This record gives sequence, structure tokens and C-alpha cells, in this order.
Amino acid sequence: MPSVLLVDDEPDMLFVWRFILRNAGYDVRCAANGRIAFDLLLERVADLVVSDWMMPVMNGEELCRCLRGHPAFGAVPVLIFTAMSPLPPDRAAGLWDEWLVKPATREVFLDTVAQLCSDE
Repeated sequence: MPSVLLVDDEPDMLFVWRFILRNAGYDVRCAANGRIAFDLLLERVADLVVSDWMMPVMNGEELCRCLRGHPAFGAVPVLIFTAMSPLPPDRAAGLWDEWLVKPATREVFLDTVAQLCSDE
């Protein structure tokens, strides 16, 4: 069962998307910001990180930079799932693998997660 770390500062978003992911067969852990997410990854690496971009404490960009700079997490795929549009100009830096804008349909979200989990 692939594991997903879901990172968002909105409790309702975590609740809904955790429910959807679990029903689709994923092992899901949740974090309210990038700092908590990074600490959870130190305990157990996930197969995929799904993160919001705009969060307090440590935002999505900072989390991506920490992940890409860490030898144990550099290859973990990252899906940014955010209301922010358009994409930031630094996509070429390879900080994340996919970018979905909220709201996205359940099908698009799950298809993207499945693709990123199978690309390992």
C-alpha cells in the first residue's frame, strides 16, 4: 500500500482528502505545515508528499527545498495541491513533480497521485 503524506494548514482539506486517499487504498499521514511534515518524514519516509503551497511556519516552497536538499528525501515525488495560480516561475528548479490547482476533481487528484506513486 503506497504511503502519502498530506500537508495542508486547513483541517477541512486534510479531512476530505485523507478520506478520499484512504478509500482509494493509500496509507495516509497528515501534517498542518511543512515543519511537521518534515519531522514526520524523518520518522518514516512516504512514497509521495502532497502539499499546499501557502502555509504558516514552513510553506510548500520551503518544504520542497528541504526535501530536495536532504539525501533521504530528494527522490520522493512531490505534488503541490494549492489554490495558488499560476505556477511560480522557478518550476525548472525541480522542487516539485506536479502542480494541481484547487479545486480539482477527485478523479484528477487520484489519477495524479497514482501516476506519481507508480513512477518510483
